[in-house]
Order: sequence, then C-alpha cells, then structure tokens
Amino acid sequence: MGALTNEKCAACRRDSPRVTDAETAELKLQIPQWTLLEREEIQQLQRVFTVRDFAQALSFTNRIGDLAEAEGHHPAILTEWGRVTVNLWTHKIHGLHRNDFIMAAKIDALASEL
Repeated sequence: MGALTNEKCAACRRDSPRVTDAETAELKLQIPQWTLLEREEIQQLQRVFTVRDFAQALSFTNRIGDLAEAEGHHPAILTEWGRVTVNLWTHKIHGLHRNDFIMAAKIDALASEL
C-alpha cells in the first residue's frame, strides 16, 4: 500500500489512458480488499467497510470526502448504518485510471485508523 499512498492523483482528460489489464493486475496487489466489478459497462473498484454504527459511518464518509477534495478525485459513496460502500472509477474515461488505485490505497489508510 505504501507506494500508492505516496502518489498524488493527476488531473485526467477525456483522452487519458485507462489502465491496461497488466497494470490492473499489478496495482490490484496493492489493494487486495477491493473488488473489481463492471457496472453499466464501466470497470470499477469497490470496497465495503464495516464500522460500529451510523455515526462512525458518517465520520468515515466525511474523511473520505475530505481526501477526495484534496486529491481532486471523487468516489461514489453509500453511507449506511454499520457500513460504507465506496466505488471508484474515472468518470472522464469511463473506466479505471491509476488515480482510482491511488485513492483506494489512501482510503485503506484512512480505514486503518478506524
């Protein structure tokens, strides 16, 4: 996780390249608890975080939001009692970019502080 957490998300354009299958496999090793999935023909990363209650879920969601603003890369977040579900993909390219893996690693680092 360390290597990705030291990186900063780069601004993406519509012509930014998606990660290749080989890059995805390599980067996924650094975020093993995230799941690769496809929704509406868009590859995404997803992780469900289990927390104590709604207050902790909301607090964690707000910390993810602060991180997203700092990185300029914004996930889809579902906040519920006892859990927070995070989905990452790069909207401009309709798929996965290195930024998504960077954010996943940084969110994992936040979760380790719960």
